[in-house]
Amino acid sequence: MRNLKLFRTLEFRDIQGPGKPQCFSLRTEQGTVLIGSEHGLIEVDPVSREVKNEVSLVAEGFLPEDGSGRIVGVQDLLDQESLCVATASGDVILCNLSTQQLECVGSVASGISVMSWSPDQELVLLATGQQTLIMMTKDFEPIMEQQIHQDDFGESKFITVGWGRKETQFHGSEGRQAAFQMQMHESALPWDDHRPQVTWRGDGQFFAVSVVCPETGARKVRVWNREFALQSTSEPVAGLGPALAWKPSGSLIASTQDKPNQQDIVFFEKNGLLHGHFTLPFLKDEVKVNDLLWNADSSVLAVWLEDLQREESSIPKTYVQLWTVGNYHWYLKQSLSFSTCGKSKIVSLMWDPVTPYRLHVLCQGWHYLAYDWHWTTDRSVGHNSSDLSNVAVIDGNRVLVTVFRQTVVPPPMCTYQLLFPHPVNQVTFFAHPQKSNDLAVLDASNQISVYKCGDCPSADPTVKLGAVGGSGFKVCLRTPHLEKRYKIQIENNEDQDVNPLKLGLLTWIEEDVFLAVSHSESSPRSVIHHLTAASSEMDEEHGQLNVSSSSTVDGVIISLCCNSKTKSVVLQLADGQIFKYLWESPSLAVKPWKNSGGFPVRFPYPCTQTELAVIGEEECVLGLTDRCRFFINDIEVASNITSFAVYDEFLLLTTHSHTCQCFCLRDASFKTLQAGLGSNHVSNGEVLRKVERGSRIVTVVPQDTKLVLQMPRGNLEVVHHRALVLAQIRKWLDKLMFKEAFECMRKLRINLNLIYDHNPKVFLENVETFIKQIDSVNHINLFFTELKEEDVTKTMYPPPVTSSVHLSRDPDGKKLDLVCDAMRAVMESINPHKYCLSILTSHVKKTTPELEIVLQKVHELQGNVPSDPDAVSAEEALKYLLLLVDVNELYDHSLGTYDFDLVLMVAEKSQKDPKEYLPFLNTLKKMETNYQRFTIDKYLKRYEKAIGHLSKCGPEYFPECLNLIKDKNLYNEALKLYSPSSQQYQDISIAYGEHLMQEHMYEPAGLTFARCGAHEKALSAFLTCGNWKQALCVAAQLNFTKDQLAGLGRTLAGKLVEQRKHIDAAMVLEEYAQDYEEAVLLLLEGAAWEEALRLVYKYNRLDIIETNVKPSILEAQKNYMAFLDSQTATFSRHKKRLLVVRELKEQAQQAGLDDEVPHGQESDLFSETSSVVSGSEMSGKYSHSNSRISARSSKNRRKAERKKHSLKEGSPLEDLALLEALSEVVQNTENLKDEVYHILKVLFLFEFDEQGRELQKGFEDTLQLMERSLPEIWTLTYQQNSATPVLGPNSTANSIMASYQQQKTSVPVLDAELFIPPKINRRTQWKLSLLD
Repeated sequence: MRNLKLFRTLEFRDIQGPGKPQCFSLRTEQGTVLIGSEHGLIEVDPVSREVKNEVSLVAEGFLPEDGSGRIVGVQDLLDQESLCVATASGDVILCNLSTQQLECVGSVASGISVMSWSPDQELVLLATGQQTLIMMTKDFEPIMEQQIHQDDFGESKFITVGWGRKETQFHGSEGRQAAFQMQMHESALPWDDHRPQVTWRGDGQFFAVSVVCPETGARKVRVWNREFALQSTSEPVAGLGPALAWKPSGSLIASTQDKPNQQDIVFFEKNGLLHGHFTLPFLKDEVKVNDLLWNADSSVLAVWLEDLQREESSIPKTYVQLWTVGNYHWYLKQSLSFSTCGKSKIVSLMWDPVTPYRLHVLCQGWHYLAYDWHWTTDRSVGHNSSDLSNVAVIDGNRVLVTVFRQTVVPPPMCTYQLLFPHPVNQVTFFAHPQKSNDLAVLDASNQISVYKCGDCPSADPTVKLGAVGGSGFKVCLRTPHLEKRYKIQIENNEDQDVNPLKLGLLTWIEEDVFLAVSHSESSPRSVIHHLTAASSEMDEEHGQLNVSSSSTVDGVIISLCCNSKTKSVVLQLADGQIFKYLWESPSLAVKPWKNSGGFPVRFPYPCTQTELAVIGEEECVLGLTDRCRFFINDIEVASNITSFAVYDEFLLLTTHSHTCQCFCLRDASFKTLQAGLGSNHVSNGEVLRKVERGSRIVTVVPQDTKLVLQMPRGNLEVVHHRALVLAQIRKWLDKLMFKEAFECMRKLRINLNLIYDHNPKVFLENVETFIKQIDSVNHINLFFTELKEEDVTKTMYPPPVTSSVHLSRDPDGKKLDLVCDAMRAVMESINPHKYCLSILTSHVKKTTPELEIVLQKVHELQGNVPSDPDAVSAEEALKYLLLLVDVNELYDHSLGTYDFDLVLMVAEKSQKDPKEYLPFLNTLKKMETNYQRFTIDKYLKRYEKAIGHLSKCGPEYFPECLNLIKDKNLYNEALKLYSPSSQQYQDISIAYGEHLMQEHMYEPAGLTFARCGAHEKALSAFLTCGNWKQALCVAAQLNFTKDQLAGLGRTLAGKLVEQRKHIDAAMVLEEYAQDYEEAVLLLLEGAAWEEALRLVYKYNRLDIIETNVKPSILEAQKNYMAFLDSQTATFSRHKKRLLVVRELKEQAQQAGLDDEVPHGQESDLFSETSSVVSGSEMSGKYSHSNSRISARSSKNRRKAERKKHSLKEGSPLEDLALLEALSEVVQNTENLKDEVYHILKVLFLFEFDEQGRELQKGFEDTLQLMERSLPEIWTLTYQQNSATPVLGPNSTANSIMASYQQQKTSVPVLDAELFIPPKINRRTQWKLSLLD
């Protein structure tokens, strides 16, 4: 759905050349044009508008002096740096323009009618006057000469077995005799010049020749291959014209055919059979086709036509039409009308072989034109819902308009078409945002037709409905009507005859004001014209546009774009400069467009599509080149963009990677856009969407979610880009347009939780508005069923950065409960009968489904039938409820209401057998009420309620209750049902205590026994757990004698010693067993020196000091010294070995030998099939394929823990094992400070100064050694390596492997704490200053 728009025009008038031009050719490398006349050749530069070279062929005798000579072909030979010229007299001349040397390389006595070079310039084909074809090499060595007329069909002659012959086919009403009729050959067309026509396929492997057969007088097309072997001959085609053009892509050969009532462009296949056609918009014998030309990429077919002289008074014209195809329909995109009289008559035209959309035209009056075209999509530019999203497609004298807001009509069909008396060349929509549906059309007669949307008193005959106007189909579309036709009044009318496309880049910027651009024919300048409607009261249908003002710009303007919001107009020059046109100012100034830094903006390459957009707060120019390079101002942000569109605050782009990306420009920057477009993977799912290969953006429907794309073959596809959808939904929700948002979300499968999560406070405040707008029970139920606790604005649909901050949710209230309760309250207040099903759904969807309430409401419906017509019956409500809740679950809940009528109602809707539930219900009805409810609760496994009901049945049911309590472990709940003074309470407590004893919870069991008075059991429990204080309290309550207390004390002391509680054991022995001597010994054993001395002096047993205390102190001092020596030696040995291991690892890294992944527990994080785990590690594990035992069972895990860090030299993790051992030594030494301090005090007290100083100095030396060594052992490098994250939620197996290989360090993730050095607290007081 694109049109060809004029990009630029290059014009060179009044070239100073001799005679009249006959043909021309291009020198692409030099950018010059070679023009041949009856006198010779001239080379002109159309850009600088000067003649470069002039070669006279008359002086050398190659052309006659009387001017009757004719040049039949000119070709620039790149590799020979010369020109090849063929004359009609038969000379083939090589001309070197740099030296002006001419060389005749060959001559044909019969003359030459055609010279045609292959596309690769390896072969040249000459058609002679003797109706022969001569093929030569590029060095003009003859290869072969053959007759141009051949009797044979060719090598590709069809093979038939008889049954496919024409005689065997059915001929309809013509009868059997039609099969045997001889075909009559019509002679060539009257205006046919009978000259052969030659065309090559794009790859140079084949060429086709169209000639007039001397036998039949009709034209035939023959196809030859590169080896000059005839391949095929075309089937007889009546009225075949001389024009011939092979599509460069190789699929079709175009020619013309005169039919009885029309003239067609027909296409042949390589085998000579017809394959498709399209009709020219002319009557029969009205025009003749002079030539057909395909452009370089086979997308445009140029048809050169000329009027046939019919009346003497009429002035014949020449036409150049540009045709394109899409969806198997041929569109006439451009029509250029030239006069055949005087200087404007076309002599020759050709497409540029390098620039696909550049057309070169040479006129008889030495007038050269070059037109550059590019593809554009003409669409309306509104941004509100009044814009119908129109797209206009030019097709000859019709404009096909498709209204995408209401319907998507695939081309070549349309919503409606506008009819014009002349072919259309340009279409522009009004740039006013409120009138964006109005459009203006410029046709080939230089008239502008203005169509406006609005009320029209009568039907417009120029507007015809398209695909939507079927019989019985009512169109709810207001089509535009023709407001007026304006004739453009230009200064020089002759310009229109010389250059039919004088005005280009038509833009409708204001009511009755148009902008148009023309290019100077004598200098590289452009003029911007303001076309203003002249006041005319006489004629309402026709008007005139005058040039009210003009502004000249130095440079060639190639694009003009207007922002409908800011009314900015931007011009792009051919050299990439960007200018802002101040069209509203009286001076009509043109000033450079500057970026935020104040520097002028200049595109590095000319852009075929330009748009204005506001990025952040800066208005920027966006440009896209024909090579898919995308620029924002002068910054290239991407090089793979195929199309783009700016809609509101969004930029949409399609890429070569078959994706459509959508960026919000409000918060974007150049860097974010560049980063987003630079990678195919975008983390935010809203931005990127996959599309079909080759998709291009047609339009975006404003205030909607539709994005229309066109495929390469021409069909359309409508997608709803997630970014557009969510942005539009957020706008609707902000405007409280819940119905539109809900319908869109339901259709496009957007999670309905967004309605609440977008702004919870606003939703809860407008629940009534939401329900009234939705006004559908089914839709409200759908909303309820999709509700979940998840906040979709944080997971599925994160909002843009600048979106309003949503109020935090109430931590006490859950989302489901809040929404259900709020909506239920509103529905009950509006119409509880109408919204009955939705109210039931609100109960079911709560965090804890309120099924009992739901069942009760259904039961109420059964008894009370409401008179409201919108009300539902109990049966309907129950049937709906069964869709939400499992019938068995609903049956159980109905049984839990103890309402048997309700149970029967639910059971009837279930699949349960009445033989099963009716006896059960009858049995329940016969029971006493509490026991009945106990039975129901027990059946439903609601044991807490069950024991509650059973406790009310009387003491005779208590054994059953106690068994249930024991069975289901309901002791705490059961104790709340009885008073503490009751026998039942005591029985339950004893059972509870015994249960705790079985669970090895001895202390809680003892407390439970003590509370209920079971003192013997309490004493046993306290003895087991070692709580000596409670045990002695219980013994006192049991009235133990002194001997019993002493025995109990000794028992307790033994248990306390086992628990290394020597002070507590000594206290028990002293106070309850009266054995202070044993108590002193226990204190000495536990190193409680001061407490032992206290007892010695309390009982005045000073002899114990000499016999027990002093020896124990000296023994302890020796043990401490031995321990310190052992710790110091171990520390030094490990430290030395650690330094050696680290040095070896560094050497291995430098040599590149340390490539193995470290073995350890982190390897379990990888897949078993991952290549990360080395072979040596896998060989040491259990086989995962043949073993039924997991390699990571608890036993093996403990075993692996023990073997994880081995101090064996050469083990993989020896450095970690050394670090672990060193850390353990430091911590053990640090923990000795308190013990050393206490023994130093008693050593000083008993005058063991030497031993005390020895211990104090030894301990101090050990601490200093360790403190000095800490920075050397736990280096900063190792700590940093351990802190480097290797694993994480965003990591993959490859990234983890790469991280390991990069770090080259054996740092298991689970052992990172080993790299944290142990702490030595200097503030801890352990040193005795008296020993210094």
